[in-house]
Amino acid sequence: MTALSVLLLSLVSLLQSNNEVSLTFVGDAMQHSPQITAALTASGSYDYSRCFTHVASDIANADYAVVNLECPLGGKPYSGYPAFSAPDEYAAALRDVGFDLTLTANNHCLDRRDAGLRRTCATLDALGMPHIGTYANADERAQSLPFITVIKGIRFGFLCYTYGTNGIPVQGDAVVDLIDRDLIARDIETTRQAGAQVLCVCLHWGIEYVLQPVKSQRDLADWLVEQGVDLIIGGHPHVVEPMEMRHSKAYDKDVLLVYSLGNFISNQRDIDSRGGALVKVKVRMDGNKPLVHDAACRLFFVQKPSYRGENYVLIPEGRTDLLRPDSRDEYTRFMQRTHDLVLRYNRDVACLK
Repeated sequence: MTALSVLLLSLVSLLQSNNEVSLTFVGDAMQHSPQITAALTASGSYDYSRCFTHVASDIANADYAVVNLECPLGGKPYSGYPAFSAPDEYAAALRDVGFDLTLTANNHCLDRRDAGLRRTCATLDALGMPHIGTYANADERAQSLPFITVIKGIRFGFLCYTYGTNGIPVQGDAVVDLIDRDLIARDIETTRQAGAQVLCVCLHWGIEYVLQPVKSQRDLADWLVEQGVDLIIGGHPHVVEPMEMRHSKAYDKDVLLVYSLGNFISNQRDIDSRGGALVKVKVRMDGNKPLVHDAACRLFFVQKPSYRGENYVLIPEGRTDLLRPDSRDEYTRFMQRTHDLVLRYNRDVACLK
């Protein structure tokens, strides 16, 4: 290597070390039938703009924001649980509020079978929304992965997998990335070889409505830390589960581990699923080593509409001025239970208010 090459590499390393990237992750963005009805306008279109007003700054101010789209964009007729199909305007609203990456590998991605999966991918492409986790076919997966995005000069690699698809099999050549250690190990190696400096693995895992991670989650998280992953972000349980900064002795670096962010927005009724968390974290490079630090979460509550023409609204913790009187009790119970049963198990991840 020439002296000039060494100098250039040193300069690049120095510049990267001065760049700090802020990331924001949220959980399951769902569309139950009452949500679809609430968004329907007199013109026949769907308006979700009011849903995210009070969390928009948390998302837009991040250098990069990630959301799990837990409903296919399968076209009409639109439907909620158990076989989802959301209006395209829903995805557009997520884009417009500032999300940069959409996760699509989850247990509902085949609710409208292969055709719905392919339409979801095509619609996100048309909206200009990058997405990972499901693909129209193997060629599309090969073209999409490794998924690496450069943020402030730092190369971030993202991967996404789900435990299953509610027993619905792929019927043609569509691809769903399932949790399989051999597959994940190959993808990690390929992404690293392609130049990723920071690696984030997003997982749809765990048991619904269970407030603590189960053994399969803990075991897989341990294995991912051993693989050198920097960020492990989980969803699916529809409740918030603990999050922690884990130190990897083998790589001498800290790893952010989030077991579940709960729901981003939904119509679920159980008190523990009436809201969720967004997690913020900062990353910078120290030479060749990523430094993951300043991880913090913020809770929010989903206020349901009380009359026709009102929509679902996310209420951040502490913004009780935004609550209707009839929502206060559920808001209080959700916040208290989430703090008492979950967040007290957090390790080195602060809770913002």
